[in-house]
Amino acid sequence: MNSTQVIIVSQQFLFREGIEHALSGMKDIKVSATAEVNDEVLSIIDTSPPDVALVDIDAPSEGGLKLARKIKQRLPTIGVVILTSSPDDAQLFQALKAQAVAYLSKEITAEELVNTIRRVARGEHPINETLTNRPKLAEHVLQQFQELSWRSETEGFIAPLTPREMEILNYIAQGYLNKQIAAELDISEQTIKNHVTSILRKLNANARTEAVVVAIKQGLISLS
Repeated sequence: MNSTQVIIVSQQFLFREGIEHALSGMKDIKVSATAEVNDEVLSIIDTSPPDVALVDIDAPSEGGLKLARKIKQRLPTIGVVILTSSPDDAQLFQALKAQAVAYLSKEITAEELVNTIRRVARGEHPINETLTNRPKLAEHVLQQFQELSWRSETEGFIAPLTPREMEILNYIAQGYLNKQIAAELDISEQTIKNHVTSILRKLNANARTEAVVVAIKQGLISLS
């Protein structure tokens, strides 16, 4: 089995070294590179594209978030995991805009980080759970999206979702992969892919996480 290639991006040498050490014993995860928060990271991922980027956004001010957006634009298939020492709603909002797949506090354990990397490598979006499991936080973040008119198209659909699409949308919000949804519904994975494409089109969303955000705003998904 191929190992998951990870790049660690942080201004702090000891932080980079600490994460690299924590991941060194994992047979299925390999640190392909470490780097400071600057545009040299883009050259690194051009030369050796990683599967996951761990991006520390603590310093310099806003530099980490800007770089996270650039990384995702440069390599759309990469899973960007944002790490911060001071999680807050405003940062989460920016992380969602940067299309990050996970938003983590630096207080997490090495085991939790490894678990997140593995989930991201499987194509999951743990950041979705931040919204669906914390109603008040979700409402606050969604209000910011609305106030900033981040995506005006979310005010309406191209067409209503079918009952089957609604069912699949709820699975997506729970972090299920296409293969897992196919197994739950006993239909082919290709059929699920077709439904997901239709859901994204109808919600004017470019990615699964964005679809979840729009669906919550529209009241299609009930917050637990």
